[in-house]
Amino acid sequence: MSYKLPELPYSYDALAPYIDATTMEIHHTKHHQGYVNKLNAALEEAKLEDSDLEGLFGKISKLSSGIRNNGGGHFNHSLFWTILTPGGSELPEGELAKSVESTFGSLEDLKTTFANAAATRFGSGWAWLIVDADGELKVTSTPNQDNPLMDTAPDQGTPILGLDVWEHAYYLNYQNKRPEYIDAFWNIVDWKAVEKRYLAAKS
Repeated sequence: MSYKLPELPYSYDALAPYIDATTMEIHHTKHHQGYVNKLNAALEEAKLEDSDLEGLFGKISKLSSGIRNNGGGHFNHSLFWTILTPGGSELPEGELAKSVESTFGSLEDLKTTFANAAATRFGSGWAWLIVDADGELKVTSTPNQDNPLMDTAPDQGTPILGLDVWEHAYYLNYQNKRPEYIDAFWNIVDWKAVEKRYLAAKS
């Protein structure tokens, strides 16, 4: 099984002005494609071509840095593209909304907590909203291309929302102003997709 670059469900310019077309095209065709290529090579070298990627994350501490970095890069970006949508969406009134309110107080409080995790992640990495082992929502962050499914993550769980805070994700438009990029992110979040991931993680 060779992993492939997933197609985006929208055009490169569809998320503008929050994420510009040039950044999207480079991010998708260069960075994400690079992770896919290197992941396939690392899996072939380890004779793990037919392995399930999420299954490997549970023992990633025992595998090569090539599988960890590039497997994370492929998984993380694949999730990222699917929780974005042109124009964004409102948080549906359902189980996720109830959990957000009971855990954080309000959607705005969740955004504040998440933005802080994203802004304070030193260097490159990701901010996440996850469903933990107890079925509860939690905000966390990981360095580099790690994610909460990995056995190396201090806060483990199923990611349902993620934000790439590597500079390649925002530098052309925002330069070093990561907080502005984080604020812009909320305008293109597909909360319906996040809710689907939440319900799947809880089932």
